[in-house]
Amino acid sequence: MDYLPVFLRLEGKPVVVVGGGEVAARKVQWLLRAGARVRLIAPEVNAALAQRAAAAELAHRAGEFATADLRGAVAVVAATADRSVNAAVSAAAQLLGIPVNVVDDPELSSFIFPAIIDRSPLIVAVSSAGHAPVLARGVREQIEALLPARLGALARFMGRHRKGVQRALAAGGRRAFWERIVRGSVGTQVLQGQEAQAESGLRRELRASQLTTPQAGDGAALGEVYLIGAGPGDPDLLTLRALQLLQQADVILYDRLVGEAVLDRARRDAQRIFVGKESGERGQQDRIHALLVELASRGKRVARLKGGDPFVFGRGGEELEILQAHGIPYTVVPGITAALGAAAASGLPLTHRRLAQSVTFVSGHGHEGEGALSDWRFFANPQHTVVFYMGVAQLPRIVARLRAAGAAAEHPVAIIERATLPQQRVLRGALADIAALAAAQQVEPPALLIVGAVAAVASVEALAALADPKSVSEAVA
Repeated sequence: MDYLPVFLRLEGKPVVVVGGGEVAARKVQWLLRAGARVRLIAPEVNAALAQRAAAAELAHRAGEFATADLRGAVAVVAATADRSVNAAVSAAAQLLGIPVNVVDDPELSSFIFPAIIDRSPLIVAVSSAGHAPVLARGVREQIEALLPARLGALARFMGRHRKGVQRALAAGGRRAFWERIVRGSVGTQVLQGQEAQAESGLRRELRASQLTTPQAGDGAALGEVYLIGAGPGDPDLLTLRALQLLQQADVILYDRLVGEAVLDRARRDAQRIFVGKESGERGQQDRIHALLVELASRGKRVARLKGGDPFVFGRGGEELEILQAHGIPYTVVPGITAALGAAAASGLPLTHRRLAQSVTFVSGHGHEGEGALSDWRFFANPQHTVVFYMGVAQLPRIVARLRAAGAAAEHPVAIIERATLPQQRVLRGALADIAALAAAQQVEPPALLIVGAVAAVASVEALAALADPKSVSEAVA
């Protein structure tokens, strides 16, 4: 993060603007809206600025910039067309320890103006740290299109009632109360300009909350648990429902397959607890169960965040059983399981009309006493795709069992490491050489092993070649 986003209270504070053109006029407009006392320094000014000066909205000194102009200023904006003047303003301001913005020149600036969405008192600021102002403005336009015009009215409405709600409800019940206000009929009425009805609705909601929300010193109300699939790694592949619940959660329990980029999409003040397990580790799942029950019993909203999908080798079913046994409310949010994410990211179709008509997901870890996991002769059929999760550590054993079941040495195999992430790698080979190839390339989890004819066509070029019937026969031979 190149800049820390902050909001300055400029009401009645002196801010110096150097420059008299259109760019300076735009900055002056924002500063005046924030209540700043603007001192404008420029030999000449345009008509708009001259009009503001004549109306005493700002103070104008006609002349060249001098360091003395900065006396008492809390911020400075340089907006001239002469870089040498802007550089002089920047140097003088920084020497005095005054924040300075040089328009469209991040190198000379100690702060920058973001693209602003004004729904006062709600303000949204978007910045590209000076790298791409056009992009920042485009993002602002997209966000602005989503935000109701009267969102500021809703913020003011909530502000008027904030102290009353603090007196009426204990801290543990306020967030849920305000979420109901924002998302329910009261919020809708404010946005529609029906504030009298909204006032009545808020009073009814507050009385109901007082009857149902424990007060300070009372036993906590029962919380809830969200079993959320975090997808294969790319945070843009989180579902909308997952994002919504991550913003509501008080506590997040996450495993080692959940990266920092995904956690960054969660509520900022949520407590994070790492509960990842290493291969062969005993007892950790029981500790996770106990933690889910304990936190929910204390009234917390708990997000159990798992890589992929919680019900595909994620032990979500076991956690669901524990929650049901203790009567804890829960919500299950599916995620894009690793096999689907890896297939899409690498251009490898798990099924293909000419190559594979079925697919099986298998845990590479197996289970104690597995005996025959299944009929491995079915897995050895090249026209059936098999995806082994957590199979890298068991690669020699998997290869041996497939070969013993009749799979040919040239049976196609692909390994997809860190699927959907920038570090993604795809290794292609055959049963005869895949273990040696993985060792030579130092493949590490998370990685998927995909076995079957489709693994031989994991590229755009190979897929295009399927138009040739000869290529099809070679791939499945």
